[in-house]
This record gives sequence, C-alpha cells and structure tokens, in this order.
Amino acid sequence: MRDGIIQIGILGAGVVGGGLYQILQKNAEHIEQVAEVGIEVAAVCDIDWERPRDFSVPPDLRTTDAYEVINDPDIDIIVEAIGGSEAALDYVTAAIQAGKSVVTPNKEMIARHGEQILPLAGQHGVDVQFEGSVGGVIPVLRSLKESLASAQIDQIIGIVNGTTNYILTEMTEAGTRFAEVLAAAQREGYAEADPTADIEGTDAVNKLAILAALAFGARVPVEEIYREGISQITPTDIDYARQIGYVIKLLAIGTRDGDQLELRVHPALLPVQHPLAAVRGVFNAIFISGPECGEVMLYGRGAGALPTGTAVAGDVIDCARNIVHGSQGRTPCSCEGEANLRPMGEIESSAYVRMSVTDQPGVLGRIATLLGRESVSIESVIQKSSGNEVAEIVWVMHKGPERHLQAALRAIEKLDVVEQICSVIRVVDE
Repeated sequence: MRDGIIQIGILGAGVVGGGLYQILQKNAEHIEQVAEVGIEVAAVCDIDWERPRDFSVPPDLRTTDAYEVINDPDIDIIVEAIGGSEAALDYVTAAIQAGKSVVTPNKEMIARHGEQILPLAGQHGVDVQFEGSVGGVIPVLRSLKESLASAQIDQIIGIVNGTTNYILTEMTEAGTRFAEVLAAAQREGYAEADPTADIEGTDAVNKLAILAALAFGARVPVEEIYREGISQITPTDIDYARQIGYVIKLLAIGTRDGDQLELRVHPALLPVQHPLAAVRGVFNAIFISGPECGEVMLYGRGAGALPTGTAVAGDVIDCARNIVHGSQGRTPCSCEGEANLRPMGEIESSAYVRMSVTDQPGVLGRIATLLGRESVSIESVIQKSSGNEVAEIVWVMHKGPERHLQAALRAIEKLDVVEQICSVIRVVDE
C-alpha cells in the first residue's frame, strides 16, 4: 500500500482487463467509499499495445513485462486477465509467493489448478478471488460461499456459456442452421475466431468443475466430467422439441445423489415452463436447489467487458478490504478430497432420439422390440413420412440408465431398415 492507497497491477489489457480498468477509473469515488480505502491502478501489462482499444491507458502505466508488475513492492493486488492455463498459472504462483493477493476470472486455470493455487495462497496469507470465472456479472460463487454456505445443495443446473445460448436462441427463433448462426456470432463478437471451447462444451465443463467444488465440497478433475457440444443440433431437432413442449439448451448439470455426484455438460430438451427455458441470447442463468434453500435462480450477462469487469472489480474490493483489516488468507473453498463421480452409463435420464428408417410396415415394432429388450421404456413416438420411401421417427424415452439406451441404439443401428440415427439428446424434466 502506497500513501494509504491500495495499488493494483493488471495483467492483460483485453476484454476483461480493459473492462476492469474502465470501471476502476469511472467509479473510483464510489469504489473508495465501499472499499473503505482508495484503489489505484499502478501498472497494466499487455504484450501488444498497438492493437485498437476503446479505452486508453497512460503510457507511464504500460508495460509488456508481467514480472515487472508482479515484483513491484508497492503493488498489493495482481489481477490476472490473460486467460489460458500454463502462463497464467506461473504468473499467479509468482504473485502469491511475492505476498500479493490475486484476482482472476480465469476459469480454465481455477478448474485445473485450483487445488494447487488456493492452499498456496493460504500458506502465504494472501487472498485468491475468482468470482468472474463463472457467470460473468452473476454473483453465483459468492452466493455459494456466503449466502448459501449453510445449505446443502442437491442440484445445480446452469446455462453458463453465452455463445452457445446465443446460437441456440437464434436457431430456435429464426430457424437458422448452426453454421450460419455461428458465423453471425463471430461477426458480432459473441463467438471467438476459434469457437471450439464454447461450442464443444469445454468452457462449460471448466465452470461446472468450479461450481461443483463450491456447492458439493469436493475437487472434480475436469477430464472426468461428461461433455457434449451443440454442433450436431439441427433446426429439425429444435422444431420437434417445440412440438412436444421443450426448448434445447446447453446445460451444465451437477447433482448430489447420496455419496455420489453426477456431473455432465450436454445439450438437453428442457420443458418450456422451466425457468431456464426463457433465458435468451448471451445471458447466463444458474438454477440451484436444496432442502434448506429451496429453489434459487441467478440470472445476468455471462460475458463481456463491463459485466465480467464488474465481477472482477468486486473481488478487488474484497481483497482491498481484507488488506486494510488484516484478514487476508481466508480460503474460498472447503473441498475435501476428490469427488466420487457416477459414470455416465449409470446416470438415469430421459432421452429424445430421432432416426430415419425405411418406410414400410413393421419397422416401428422391430425397433420397439430392441428398446424393450434393453429395458428402455417408450414415453411417446412421432412418425412422419419424408418421401422417397424414408420415414422419420422421433422417440421420447422414459427415464432410465444411460447404458441401457446406448446398448439399444447400438443394436438398432444394425437393423437393415434403419438408415441413420440422426440425433440423441437427453431430456431434463426436473
């Protein structure tokens, strides 16, 4: 602290780092009031100061050397906003070892290396805060750590990726195909040039790992969380879902069942009356339930410079208060060992299955026989002739173990009357 003012260094002057910088400048007086101390940006590091930005950082605050910021003895808090995992981990580790508190919105780093970072912070008596890593401006992590800390959480279901929600919203409302909407999302800045982490569910898996650790108190290796993306979703599936009273969303689902956890990210048919079904565009929402807290839903913008910058600024304020009051080093996670994950094959869920078949008598019965043989119960069937001696069948299955459904589908695929199993999408009715 210099001259009674908390000094912070920002690593990364991109979307989030830039949003934070703007908020700290614009709302400086208000922030000082709520933090009980002045907060000042002492340095901003970025590897490219020539790229266009909609904000300006004075030349005397700029640097391209992260360690110059980390090793500055006057800087109290380091904000890591460069993203990625390995380089960010090196910087955060160095900052903690230098006795500085850390704020980061880096979900990949926290999901993969949180069990290394958080104990290290405790050993050095500093804070690590990461509210901006999940849900942007939505205070979901703070809610789990504070307001809901005394409650047993049984389930979390969330729309935690704005890019995929935007794509599915456009496909639902305009009937546009996936590739066209993705291209539009990239033009609008809602999707990265390489959107793989978003559309294939990796981003949501990282966020679910963090949510599960806080909600269920157990560490979760991200590699063990079941993952499917949305690239195979078609307007045809969305139309069928609408006909039977559902919408399709990419969901992050965490459930506590006895001593086991069920963790999965995949597209799902969600009843139109479910609160999450109405979440449109780039917005995120997280639905939390438990016996003490009942049902809670948190909703807001899940990405963007100012929304995520707001969450990061809140963490900076929290760290600053702790420095002033000498209460640093409180662990933000009370995880106790590895999670006991239930294998995906043992998870029970309903499913929507669409297939194209030869349009002839007896086909429906042959398929139903194989489903019954694997103890897969049928809730409803829609059959439509699509011409050229081909019919389309949509099945909605009752809830049952995933392995039974997959075994039935492997047998069905071998039938000479089955042209293709086009889509398999799980149904979430809870």
